[in-house]
Amino acid sequence: MPLHLLKLCVGAESIRDLEEWIEEQMLQRRRLGRPQEQTHTTRMVPKRVDELVADGSLFWVIKGQVSARQRLLAVRPFTDGDGIGRCHLVLEPIVVPVEPRPCRPFQGWRYLAEAERPRDIAQSGEGFGLMPEALRRELAELGLL
Repeated sequence: MPLHLLKLCVGAESIRDLEEWIEEQMLQRRRLGRPQEQTHTTRMVPKRVDELVADGSLFWVIKGQVSARQRLLAVRPFTDGDGIGRCHLVLEPIVVPVEPRPCRPFQGWRYLAEAERPRDIAQSGEGFGLMPEALRRELAELGLL
């Protein structure tokens, strides 16, 4: 059974903000001649890597709600120039909206079990994907979703 990560998407106001940041990062990597992959750097290295890369995803919390996910392709530990251990989370650069769910702030990342993950909006079958993100967010905040 896959295992997932949950992480705050600091600075993003919407799923579109996250998508634009990814597009910008990919363009910059292309200009610099670097491999075309999206990475997110984090301080702590997950210990359950095999479970995470076996079809796991990174779920993003945007403005207090679990809002989207990206498939996790690899976890690459490294030591930075200051001698601090970190890791790159290698992500598929496709952002998949999920059914919004409230989430309190936290530091770093958290494991998220498969049974606890929000469903993809496209799989919900209830027309959520047709709603603008702001409306989904507001309805979720009111407890109507």
